[in-house]
Amino acid sequence: MSVSKQAILDALSTVQEPELKKDIVTLNLVQIISSEGNQIDLQVKVSNPAMHSKMRMKEAVIFAIQRTLGFEFKVNVDVVSISGDEREGDLRKVLPGVKNIIAVTSGKGGVGKSTISSNLACGLAKKGYSVGYLDADIYGPSAPLMFDLQHDKPKLIDVDGHSKLEPIVQYGVKVLSIGFFADLNQAVVWRGPMATKALTQMVNDAHWGPLDYLILDLPPGTGDVHLSIVQNIPLTAALIVSTPQPVALIDAAKAIAMFNLPAINVPILGVVENMAWFSSTGDPDDRQYIFGKDGAKNMADDYELPCIAHIPLIQSIREAGDVGRPAVINEDNPAHFYFDEMIGNFERELRMLPFRKKTETREQQN
Repeated sequence: MSVSKQAILDALSTVQEPELKKDIVTLNLVQIISSEGNQIDLQVKVSNPAMHSKMRMKEAVIFAIQRTLGFEFKVNVDVVSISGDEREGDLRKVLPGVKNIIAVTSGKGGVGKSTISSNLACGLAKKGYSVGYLDADIYGPSAPLMFDLQHDKPKLIDVDGHSKLEPIVQYGVKVLSIGFFADLNQAVVWRGPMATKALTQMVNDAHWGPLDYLILDLPPGTGDVHLSIVQNIPLTAALIVSTPQPVALIDAAKAIAMFNLPAINVPILGVVENMAWFSSTGDPDDRQYIFGKDGAKNMADDYELPCIAHIPLIQSIREAGDVGRPAVINEDNPAHFYFDEMIGNFERELRMLPFRKKTETREQQN
């Protein structure tokens, strides 16, 4: 007993990808691995990487084949999530005009994640890219201060008959933050579902337009907001920020482990070691390793990840952030060199990411 590949595809043409609203055959999400006798082996891709989404798809595929071709067929289905570089056109329902979505995260608060992400966004814009910055740190938004937008409010605009939030443009970066909708000293006291709903609205109800990069500044930890992001936003990669201090590295390792979970499986672009050393003068030779030396670099080596930057603890970086003018955009700031180097390494690692994926896939198959 055997069945043709076309018959299998015809049977699966009734299975709809729930988020993309088309059948999985039309979307080219089905790969028939083998069909011999009454055994059918398939790989099917889904937009939502959550485990419950994959299980529902698996059940739907098995049912569609057995109902159409006969219950004597044994169906083995490997359900995987659509990778970031595949999410174009019909396969990109969320943020279709954004080429690369980068999550900047850390396991621990206070390691300078927002400083790194704001300088990353402004540095990319300085090089001529179209860039957006979404401050997803719901409970501790810092974008209004770090972009000197503390008294600004986004406006509603009409886009194809729908009201959309218009991000505020500063230093060539489109910026949106929950901090725009709260008073400066107002605490955001929300439970997880409220926080994730607010984040979803800033993604789906904003007019981001075409972007080369959307930088997501995530809150510390590995909680509800993080799960909502990886389940609903097609991330290209994550960037981990940590100081060299062991107490920060412990939590950074947890963030790496979260993105490496099979149910999430978001590539990690690399690690940024922030506050790598203290310098009272800004002189490259004046280095005091007050938080330890090369801690984040060594962690990156352990996970076979690149360490794309060592950013020192320099007064001018702090001052630049406090006045809302990131150091990378000011050529007179002695720290801009470190961020320029970070941007160059970031671009290189992003170009190499597809090759890293292919290498990892071959290693897993072997």
